[in-house]
Amino acid sequence: QVQLVESGGGLVQAGGSLRLSCATSGRTFSGYTMGWFRQAPAKEREFVAAVSRSGGGTNYADSVKGRFSISRDNAKKTVYLQMNSLKPEDTAVYYCAAAPVISRLRTGVSIDYWGRGTQVTVSS
Repeated sequence: QVQLVESGGGLVQAGGSLRLSCATSGRTFSGYTMGWFRQAPAKEREFVAAVSRSGGGTNYADSVKGRFSISRDNAKKTVYLQMNSLKPEDTAVYYCAAAPVISRLRTGVSIDYWGRGTQVTVSS
């Protein structure tokens, strides 16, 4: 069993930055690819970013490329999402996720573990 706990959300003005963290506990963190999803009001949950087990490979949704950066620290069992140049359309609940392969994170199918989410609100 793996527990995922997100933190770092909040209210920020457009153009600002936030750094989300996802702390994990339980089974081997380095055995999972990790990712971030988000869900805005009245919208479906969507993929944001993913990172490989080693941290050497990353994948991003087109809407966040060049603005967001995902990373992980296997020693701390934590994954991060650095969000820069935030826009009002980035407003959503952001969820951390774990899966054995990165392709599952890209599709959002058969995710092993989810966090409970952290709210990010970007004001215009």
